[in-house]
Amino acid sequence: MSVFNNLPSGLYMKQRPGTYKSDGMTVGGNSGWVLSSKPRKYPITSQQKKVRDAAKECGIKTGMSRSALRTAMVDCVGPIMREKK
Repeated sequence: MSVFNNLPSGLYMKQRPGTYKSDGMTVGGNSGWVLSSKPRKYPITSQQKKVRDAAKECGIKTGMSRSALRTAMVDCVGPIMREKK
């Protein structure tokens, strides 16, 4: 087991992809580790901000039932988005 201390911020070690079987042959993959940068957050577009704010106002959350989500989208988000045009 290798220990990597004092890596610069924004970087981390990840293992390279392993081999896999395709048509009975072992293909692909490399051994070892790769020094990689952490994924960056992409900026949110103005349209995404409008939808996010409308969803917050309407109380849309993860785990809602489909019927509750549909009702909130039709009765609440739709009118809000039409106003924000």
